[in-house]
Amino acid sequence: MTSSQQRPSRPGRGLTRRQLLMRAGALGAAGFSLPAFLAACGGDDGASDGESLLFENWTEYIDPTEDDLIGTADRFIAATGINFTYSEAYNSNNEYFAKIQPVLGRGEIIEPDIIAPTGWMAGRLINLGWCDTLPLDQIPNAANLEDSFKNPAWDPTGEYSLPWQGGFAGIAYNIDVTGREIRTIEEMFSPEFAGRLGMNSEMRDTIGLIAMSLGIEIGSLSTFEDAAPAFEFLERAKADGFIRRFHGNDYGDDLINGNFAATFGWSGDVAQYALENDAVRFVFPESGATSWADTMVMPKGARNRDAAAKWMNFVYDPEQAAQIAAWVQYVSPVKGVREELAKIDADLADNPLLFPDEATLARTQSFAYLSDEVEAQYDEAFSRITGA
Repeated sequence: MTSSQQRPSRPGRGLTRRQLLMRAGALGAAGFSLPAFLAACGGDDGASDGESLLFENWTEYIDPTEDDLIGTADRFIAATGINFTYSEAYNSNNEYFAKIQPVLGRGEIIEPDIIAPTGWMAGRLINLGWCDTLPLDQIPNAANLEDSFKNPAWDPTGEYSLPWQGGFAGIAYNIDVTGREIRTIEEMFSPEFAGRLGMNSEMRDTIGLIAMSLGIEIGSLSTFEDAAPAFEFLERAKADGFIRRFHGNDYGDDLINGNFAATFGWSGDVAQYALENDAVRFVFPESGATSWADTMVMPKGARNRDAAAKWMNFVYDPEQAAQIAAWVQYVSPVKGVREELAKIDADLADNPLLFPDEATLARTQSFAYLSDEVEAQYDEAFSRITGA
């Protein structure tokens, strides 16, 4: 999907997500109209003739162009003249890895110049030698990176990655189906919801949330045996008929329409779904939520390094990053976004899911970075349960 091709609103709903956000007050003056924006930036002055760029990202992870308001991708095109294609080709880490592994494994080049795996998958790609170092000298706005996102364990030198967004996994539920609030993993797996539960195909979120509910510290995992009780719990739940299906990022319609009573979902996604159906809720389980970050990396041999640097520099400008944050409602890695977002919507600027305070962070854990051998054991066990 190119940046100018936007998905239609969900079937049966007359309002686009941008209109819903505007009604909620979350865009306000921040939505740029095309004429005003072009006048402000001088059209495409300074454009680089012939430059192209392809970024493959997760679904619903950037503000689109809708209702005569200009999304980030199109603002970038207007400002640079780069032939930019933004694609929502990323549904799950393992699914995407299976697609690119044969190509990169042969030493060939894949089409996208930038992809946005979750941190642990970025680490796998880096360790395999399938990522190029970033042209950081061409990305001065990288200085705006929040300290908490710097030098992650899977990229300790910070040479290969820049974070796209951070967030949390917890319980997403439809209260019209559940008939009550859900606060714990145990409540979620109540017999009355058998056959009405989704489960996330991201192993770290599903096993992580279950493990935390069993009192296991997921940041300290080092062997398969450490997490074995969580795998056993999930296997029993599947055998007992609780799970309707395992899903990647394609769970919104099932949650909105009530096919799922509950599932493990991601904070920003669920905030967006709630704009379409206010029965949809997101909650940290009482036992805690998982935290993660998706990150921009350049696959080995990426053809358009200069254009990629211009994109990364653009989205690391706080004003541009605030537009993305207002739409996706995840944790921005860019300093100054809170101040810019306060000009758009004070409620979002005070939302602890977007700007987590110490109390919020104290209720989260990040999954341990596993050795290759242990990672393979976790993946094998999870795949056996999910049927992937």
